[in-house]
Amino acid sequence: MKKQCLIKTAATVIFALSAITAWSQIPDHIYKDNIRSVKLFKAGDIYSYPIINLNMNEGLELHFDDLDADYKMYYYTFQLCNADWTTSNLPSFDYITGFQTNRINNYHYSSLSLTRYTHYQANLPDRNCKPTRSGNYLLKVFLNNDTSKLVFTKRMMVVEAKATVAAQIQQPFNATVYMSHQKLFVTVKTQPTVNISTPQDIKIVLLQNNSWPTSKLILRPNIYRGNYFEYNDEAQTSFPSGKEWRYINLLSLRLMSDRMQRIDNKERRTDIYVKPDADRSSSTYLYYRDLNGSFTIENNENLNPYWQGDYAWVHFSYFPPNNRPYEGRNIHLYGELTQFEVNDSTKMNFNEERGAYEKALFLKQGFYNYNYVTLSDKNKENNIPVFDNTEGNHWGTENSYTVLVYYRSFGARADELIGVAQLNSAFQRQ
Repeated sequence: MKKQCLIKTAATVIFALSAITAWSQIPDHIYKDNIRSVKLFKAGDIYSYPIINLNMNEGLELHFDDLDADYKMYYYTFQLCNADWTTSNLPSFDYITGFQTNRINNYHYSSLSLTRYTHYQANLPDRNCKPTRSGNYLLKVFLNNDTSKLVFTKRMMVVEAKATVAAQIQQPFNATVYMSHQKLFVTVKTQPTVNISTPQDIKIVLLQNNSWPTSKLILRPNIYRGNYFEYNDEAQTSFPSGKEWRYINLLSLRLMSDRMQRIDNKERRTDIYVKPDADRSSSTYLYYRDLNGSFTIENNENLNPYWQGDYAWVHFSYFPPNNRPYEGRNIHLYGELTQFEVNDSTKMNFNEERGAYEKALFLKQGFYNYNYVTLSDKNKENNIPVFDNTEGNHWGTENSYTVLVYYRSFGARADELIGVAQLNSAFQRQ
């Protein structure tokens, strides 16, 4: 009887660990409702993406708020992933030096704000817990040094330069996408130390505006000569251009900015109503500076935006053509403010009385970019968010692109990140 109990307990533990591992692999996801305003960027640059060079003493800043407004013991660790963000087969001791987990000790209680919260921040990687290999990493934050109590995950990348990457943004030749898409022409030249046996040893990822749901993973080059790789297939390297991102300025919750319709200040709550949005798919392209879908934590009223910034319920509304809901498609609020996710938490609800889609988000003071995307309500798999129905596309739109080059040698168990190139299409406007 005792032996059966032990077997059953062991099976339960294995099942639980498997469930935790599978559940915890959703990148850029917040698992707890009390967590808000998660930001990870290069130290000192709030507009940057978390990519650092291996062994170059470069750092990242992590910031997030806990609306429970108490003190908790948060820890973090790194999970090495492959180019497609599947978990690598390497044990953590092979890619983390020092402790496998590290505690976040820097925190501040909110002040000068109606909303109470505790702000946590950390400088990564710490000398006691740092990656030793290049590649994709999931930063995992969890409670009480218990990895089963996952709070959120964020993507970050560590690169070891072993390749020269050149990229150029071009207008497609295909007449059907000539005025709506942007094409990337990419060449990669690896160093002699990189042992190439087959073209499949190198793969690249193309990332538009740091949005992973619309990224492209390319496994084979169009041209391969020794250590030279060329990627120039329009079907694989083209992206819908979209238009400049919509925005809302929340730097002040007392004075109305240009995109605010009204502010309702209550005793313990602030509601901000954004001016109604409409379909832009057939409107003339207009250039203005944006953050390409991201957001910043800032305010005009206090010295420190991280623990002196306030929160407000921000109400978005989108009026479709003829005030009728889209047939067979759902509308989602999209951007870094929703972690670039498209799920039930980002889905907008149609108000039949107003003839508009509506969504309210609890946001901290700052500057936010956002757009509206549509997804089919039938095909749930491989359902990529599109701008065609709500925003439209213009080939001269200003977009940022990141080219990531991965290498896996024969017999290796993980992808290495050996090259990165970042470029912008601002010069393409016409």
